[in-house]
Amino acid sequence: MSVVGFDVGFMNCYIAVARAGGIETVANEYSDRCTPACVSFGPRNRSIGAAAKSQVVTNCKNTVQGFKHFHGRAFTDPFVQSVKSSLVYELSQMPTGTTGIKVMYMEEEKVFSIEQITAMLLTKLKETAESALKKPVADCVISVPSFYTDAERRSVVDAAQIAGLNCLRLMNETTAVALAYGIYKQDLPAPEEKPKVVAFVDLGHSGYQVSVCAFNKGKLKVLATAFDSHLGGKDFDEVLVNHFCEEFGKKYKLDVKSKPRALVRLYQECEKLKKLMSANSSDLPLNIECFMNDIDVTGKLNRGQFEEMCADILARVEAPLRSIMEQANLKNEDICAVEIVGGASRIPAVKERISKFFGKELSMTLNADEAVARGCALQCAILSPAFKVREFSITDVVPYPISLKWNSAAEDGISDCEVFPKNHAAPFSKVLTFYRREPFSLEAYYNSPTDLPYPDPTIGQYMIQKVVPQATGESSKVKVKVRINIHGIFSVSSASLVELQKPEEGEEPMDTEQTSSPTAEKEEEVLNPGKMIMQDKLEKERNDAKNNVEEYVYDMRDKLHGMFEKDAFSLKLEDTENWLYEDGEDQPKQVYIDRLADLKKLGQPVQDRYSEYEERPKAFEELGKQLQQYMKIVEAFKMKDEPYDHLDEAEVQKVDKMVGEVMIWMNSKMNQQSKQSLNVDPVVKAAEIIAKTRELFSTCNPIVTKPKPKVELPKDEKPAEQNGPVNGQESTEAEAGANEKVPAEGTNSKPEMDLD
Repeated sequence: MSVVGFDVGFMNCYIAVARAGGIETVANEYSDRCTPACVSFGPRNRSIGAAAKSQVVTNCKNTVQGFKHFHGRAFTDPFVQSVKSSLVYELSQMPTGTTGIKVMYMEEEKVFSIEQITAMLLTKLKETAESALKKPVADCVISVPSFYTDAERRSVVDAAQIAGLNCLRLMNETTAVALAYGIYKQDLPAPEEKPKVVAFVDLGHSGYQVSVCAFNKGKLKVLATAFDSHLGGKDFDEVLVNHFCEEFGKKYKLDVKSKPRALVRLYQECEKLKKLMSANSSDLPLNIECFMNDIDVTGKLNRGQFEEMCADILARVEAPLRSIMEQANLKNEDICAVEIVGGASRIPAVKERISKFFGKELSMTLNADEAVARGCALQCAILSPAFKVREFSITDVVPYPISLKWNSAAEDGISDCEVFPKNHAAPFSKVLTFYRREPFSLEAYYNSPTDLPYPDPTIGQYMIQKVVPQATGESSKVKVKVRINIHGIFSVSSASLVELQKPEEGEEPMDTEQTSSPTAEKEEEVLNPGKMIMQDKLEKERNDAKNNVEEYVYDMRDKLHGMFEKDAFSLKLEDTENWLYEDGEDQPKQVYIDRLADLKKLGQPVQDRYSEYEERPKAFEELGKQLQQYMKIVEAFKMKDEPYDHLDEAEVQKVDKMVGEVMIWMNSKMNQQSKQSLNVDPVVKAAEIIAKTRELFSTCNPIVTKPKPKVELPKDEKPAEQNGPVNGQESTEAEAGANEKVPAEGTNSKPEMDLD
């Protein structure tokens, strides 16, 4: 079973997986751990991730990025309408009223829902994870911003279902960071002790989130969250883009914003410049070649000027920090550490503001880009039975207060009740009791619309059915269970009718029905990805078939160049090359397969001759070496050299004869082949030469390697004794030494003593 965490950001995505050795962030097919949150639509297929990012300039109107903000939003949403004009691609209204994206795909104009676009991206991330794990991926945890509302969270869950993923949890990004931070800490206080309080600040491309968390051993509790859903790195990019648009307008008389492609290029260069200014305070250049109307543009900026231009944006950094401290009733001295993550948190002015607010040095122990994905993978490992993880409980919070309202039976009018206040623990369930004679409806809504970054505070309407009065005619007691689930989504999970009976009290389950309209027709959406994936696969196979033809043409042309005279095959290769860039530019897969088969029919004999041309000299060289070796041995035998004087003369003559015959054969074939043209079949093939070499070896080698016979000593002769004196030497010293007694090793010689 796979354990995967997906950090689906506004601009980039990261994938973390759990392995036996721990959590690992995996790389995509480009060996990059960062996958752009980008989908591009072409006339024949889609490109997703890094491949789509490369088409942002060339295919800007059909390349979609930054779509995360549109989850669960209606097309008439004020935010959607405000950003619509600044987007390169076109937004459109779906039949259900939600926001869709209009693109040209397969030469047709199509409108895709945000759920479908996100599902395409999730499918790509899923494939990357499967490639790394070498097994199917189904269970996962997906990150979402902590400020997402109920509708936005439901939209992400729908996208995961369309992508074929079983989302075990939608995890708030700051909570995922807190988990990645706390689960490995060994110095956390015991459960009964005062917790360690840590602030987490996440400033990404398009969202700013902060949270305060309390840590005890094996326990994480989120105390408060705050955010600015429209503050991020993109705002700093926007300042730079506006600055250079104005500068280039004055300097080069260019209206940059009138050309979408030029504007996209400027955004890319400004993002690079922003990153460079984070590391350098000196003047930095911005140069773009052939920017507009074949004009090269240039500009420069330094960090000081940049911070002055961004003063209004930097002023917005402190408000969420102040908010979480007030919500959690904390002072700066209560905060043990401040951990910052997110790409835009690297901007020096941002770090300076955060550090100044808390009055302490910032901690950067976590990977600013990968911390969210790692936290999601850890949560998936905790929820999955496939891995054994140390016990670590996570208590999140409700970001907005939720209330229920209903038609009151006792009073003529509407009653309401706050069910989950702001920062209430989640997931959590509550049971509410109503007294009713007939079915009734409940409406859930956010009761603080001013804090909501979403125009519609309504969550949904729920119908409680099968409510009947008691036998006595009195109102029945109805218990309704409401819940904030693990995804942070509100629901009326069940309702039961309590019947009063004399012996005992019984409960009868009842039906609840959510009457709010679904966000999209999911059946059609689930079918479409399969068709599009198949189309992408077919297009890849078509391109591969075309590339195979092109590769074969170039490969064979290089081999023919300078060695083979032009014949029908050479002309065929030239015709095919011209065809590939004219009529063959866009043909069905089978046409390329047939064209390659025709080429190989003509080319295989040529390829065989080329292979023979390469291998034949090597085979002749090996045969020549063996002939030289055996000729030397025959000559040594004739000279009666000692290593070969034991060989039988008849057998040596056999070797001599064999060597002579093979030598004549080799010289004859080499002479004939030297007169042969390269574009006709060879006189002799490498396989024949190798066979002749083996024949020579099998005949001659056993003869010339025959060992010498062993010489045995006569039985009555004994070898000379080596123990006695040699060459008349006397052994008097040895005998004298033998008669002397030597004290045993390790014993001390004692002096002679008189005994009484």
